[in-house]
Amino acid sequence: MITSGEGKYKVFLEKKELGDDLIFILGGGEKSHIGSAVICQPGQKPYILTYSNHHDHIVLTPIVKAACKKYNKTVVAIGGIHIDNATKEEIQTIVNNCKELVKCI
Repeated sequence: MITSGEGKYKVFLEKKELGDDLIFILGGGEKSHIGSAVICQPGQKPYILTYSNHHDHIVLTPIVKAACKKYNKTVVAIGGIHIDNATKEEIQTIVNNCKELVKCI
């Protein structure tokens, strides 16, 4: 598991193997949840599944693309990050912390 950020801005990414494929679980903030899922196969565009009004696919998609390219495997990323009444600045902090996780894939 890798992490980035501190306090309510801390995010984590956990990698699991499922046969020849990879699963990444992303969470953090004040309450982790499943807001989106993104799956990708090598050479294909990601498929995005979003629950209700969640926007977690915005940070999950770069994770899937980077892992798919690096490992040349089918990859799925699921999860979500929640902060109550988050401001634009707080959301940007979370997005930046997720970008740091992508660098560590």
